[in-house]
Amino acid sequence: MPKQRRPRRLSRRDFVRLSATSAAALALGQHPLGTAFAAKPGPPTRYPLFIPPTVSHLGLNLNPAPAVADLGGGRLSNVWAYNGTFPGPTILSQSGDSVVIDLQNGLMDETTIHWHGMMVPHLADGHPLQAVSPGGGYSYQFEIQQRACLNWYHPHPHMLTGEQVALGAAGVFIVRDAQEASLGLPSGAYEVPLIIRDAKLNSSGNIVYVAQGGGYLGSVGLVNGTRDAKLDVDTAIYRFRVLNGANARIFGLALGNGAPFTLIGNDGGLLPAAVQVAQVDIAPSERVDLLVDLRQAQVGNRIMLRDLRAGWNLLELVVTQQVAPSGTLPTTLFPITPLTAGPTTRNFSFDGMSRINGQVFDMNRVDFQVPFGQVERWRFTTNGNAPHPVHVHGASFQVQSRVGGRGALFPWETGWKDTVLLEDGETVEVLIRFDHHLGLYLLHCHKLEHEDMGMMANFEVV
Repeated sequence: MPKQRRPRRLSRRDFVRLSATSAAALALGQHPLGTAFAAKPGPPTRYPLFIPPTVSHLGLNLNPAPAVADLGGGRLSNVWAYNGTFPGPTILSQSGDSVVIDLQNGLMDETTIHWHGMMVPHLADGHPLQAVSPGGGYSYQFEIQQRACLNWYHPHPHMLTGEQVALGAAGVFIVRDAQEASLGLPSGAYEVPLIIRDAKLNSSGNIVYVAQGGGYLGSVGLVNGTRDAKLDVDTAIYRFRVLNGANARIFGLALGNGAPFTLIGNDGGLLPAAVQVAQVDIAPSERVDLLVDLRQAQVGNRIMLRDLRAGWNLLELVVTQQVAPSGTLPTTLFPITPLTAGPTTRNFSFDGMSRINGQVFDMNRVDFQVPFGQVERWRFTTNGNAPHPVHVHGASFQVQSRVGGRGALFPWETGWKDTVLLEDGETVEVLIRFDHHLGLYLLHCHKLEHEDMGMMANFEVV
């Protein structure tokens, strides 16, 4: 086991300095993504996509600790991983289950586990106040009180989240329910979780964390921890459960053959109806549920999942087996009752790289209180240094409007969300209701470097 490096706590001055250094490099033409566009002698060798093991929550212990991961083809990297796998194991539960998951901290710094997208009591939310010291433990206990959806888990200690996630501590949490099961969606080998992220590698091929105020942007893309990934597929309909697990990068997902995705869900589960989309832009911590129809493909076809923003080829689908056609693409899914705005509107300005409404996060300060069970209108506005993927703990919301900037809502922003992308010049309004638990929760930018610098606010549901 390689010796673990203790994270260095960066001050906000460090972040500003590093951002200035990055800006100078850009001015000199040293584009940090240059390697993504450089000419190459030929297509890279592609390696089998790693599929994290699926586990039940029953009797589950999660142990974040140093590990070594194969990024593909025997290219090893030091990582920080849950239970030795990068990404961590996929947790599978049913709506209504009572969950007890124990954390044992094998890192050399404090950590927590935040159950991103899960409606959990505040003592199980992984708040920085609940940070677990090295060698310590914590028991997370909650009942799953939500519809079927794709969530994820990751650390949330103050000023250390960016490093711990970038070095590998993350995994997905799938919730099932009877309603979703009745649709007969692709399952088994035809349902594949895809955690898409980027990474910086040093000269030894190890993932490294270099903090920048503008966000950690890597030079290579990873899918389930695999670089230059491929997946052997049948002539069938596939369900790809996609998470943007990057610290700061937005991905523009599209199929290289121009075929559309069938979008059926996002952060909070299934949409009311399926939508055909040619491209999906997905910000850090957002999730999308995509069907890809390969029933008309031929053995030997190769279809690339691409990131149009960086020009990366993320995952090659290689058709290796003809199977009898089965299944259909759904149209109508399940209705979602629209929220109706109450009398309260709250305004939140995301200022620079470290403030909300002019304030830097103080974990011991409660910034506002929200009444339980009442629908409120929350208005998010940028005040520089976007993008800001805005995430709310403790509730899902419904996005109502976007003015300025892109000036529109997108199909993957309908239904229930817990994260919405705020670009420069934009104001986004959402309707939100906290009707699960009382207690202390967080509102923050999910660009993790902004979060670590203080772009976060405590609020209390009362």
